Amino acid sequence: MVLVSACLLGEACRYDGRSQRSERVLAALEGKSVVPICPEAGAGMGIPRPPVDLSGGTGVDVWAGRAQALTRETREDRTEAFREGARLALDAARRFEVPVALLKEKSPSCGSQRVYDTGVLRPGEGITTALLRADGRTVVSDEDL
Repeated sequence: MVLVSACLLGEACRYDGRSQRSERVLAALEGKSVVPICPEAGAGMGIPRPPVDLSGGTGVDVWAGRAQALTRETREDRTEAFREGARLALDAARRFEVPVALLKEKSPSCGSQRVYDTGVLRPGEGITTALLRADGRTVVSDEDL
């Protein structure tokens, strides 16, 4: 069983109201049970919604209180909503005993190798990825397939 970013499965849940359907991801998941997640939509942030970047660090830094999730244009603090979405994703992983997540790279929630920090793509992980990894789950980027 695999936890998967719903946008990669074709769900139109991204911040811009689109999907990121990936035939490569769908092929890799063939024959596997999946648990689709969108931490941001799950936390009630709406579709579409303003784009958000991390500010001051990565998802690990957000959980440590050293960074925030801020909307790009107005710099509105969305940190607690992102944390709630991450908690919901972890709850799903625990409920369905899912050891592995395949998530969308560059997302402030789901990025596992690179995320946007104040408009600049930097090495690091998103808020949901950080929480899943802290719980002992393996997180893989869609770009690694």
